Amino acid sequence: MAVDYIVDEVRRARQELAAKHRFDVKAILAAAKKRQRRSRHKVVSLVPKEGLTVAPPEPSLGDRP
Repeated sequence: MAVDYIVDEVRRARQELAAKHRFDVKAILAAAKKRQRRSRHKVVSLVPKEGLTVAPPEPSLGDRP
């Protein structure tokens, strides 16, 4: 299997971040939220707005009677 240096770097960064917060998921999330609040980037919510509807998916060939 070929070595993927980008994947290796992402995994290393993830491991370092987890170790920094003693592998505590709540602490990792709190730190991420803190960075997000300090950032000047707009944060969006992916929660659907009230009143908007999404059409149901069309059945696939396997779903037909």
